Amino acid sequence: MSVMQDRLSPDQDEFYSTLIAAHEGLSSEESQAMNARLILLMANRIGDLGVLSDIIEAARGYN
Repeated sequence: MSVMQDRLSPDQDEFYSTLIAAHEGLSSEESQAMNARLILLMANRIGDLGVLSDIIEAARGYN
């Protein structure tokens, strides 16, 4: 599976808005902690180490 495949269409803008709204009013440290929790919750939901490794590699190389 390609991690770059668009699987959010047509809801990507709504997801982005929801994500940004979740950070409103948080300090930088609180925002980073929330991102860490979000990553761990999503990783648990995905549950496939190969897919997670691919995602990490893609995110690290994304410019």
